[in-house]
Amino acid sequence: MNALTTKEERLIKMPPLRAVTKIEKVCFPLVVLVLCAVLLPSAVPLIGALMLGNLAKEAGPSVARISDTMSNALINIVTIMLGLSVGSKLACEKFLSGTTLGILALGLCAFCVGTAAGVLMAKIMNVFSKEKVNPLIGSAGVSAVPMAARVSNKVSLANDPTNFVLMQAMGPNVSGVIGSAVVAGVLYTLCK
Repeated sequence: MNALTTKEERLIKMPPLRAVTKIEKVCFPLVVLVLCAVLLPSAVPLIGALMLGNLAKEAGPSVARISDTMSNALINIVTIMLGLSVGSKLACEKFLSGTTLGILALGLCAFCVGTAAGVLMAKIMNVFSKEKVNPLIGSAGVSAVPMAARVSNKVSLANDPTNFVLMQAMGPNVSGVIGSAVVAGVLYTLCK
């Protein structure tokens, strides 16, 4: 990220975020789900699960227990079951192969390209925008939540200890998650 940006660009201060109303927080998952259902029906199961969690979190005290269960116990159970199911099928002679190393290398390249493309896109936005954007937030567009946003913030703080961009970087970060879910849904449908 440092190689693709200048010191002046990394020092750009982002304006404070506006307050988001409760109605906006509730409508967002519904609008995303409806748009996904109309435009990309194959991605609805993945986007629907993501948006259900957001809706339960924002719906308020009437579903507080469900939201708490989904964000704590259920996510831990699902993670354990996923790890066990994948791990039980994993034999060392299958895992330690050239194909696995190739997949890992492709994944690393994808993260590098995604990070660089996000930084360059933010720089292009700055050419046409009257309000400048810190290009470091563009690097958070990969779907590694929240690590990509934290890395963007860490690089920003290394250049200026008062320049916090974590919350602004979460916007592209969440967009990357939604985009990944859409692509995964489309790929799943195409591979069936």
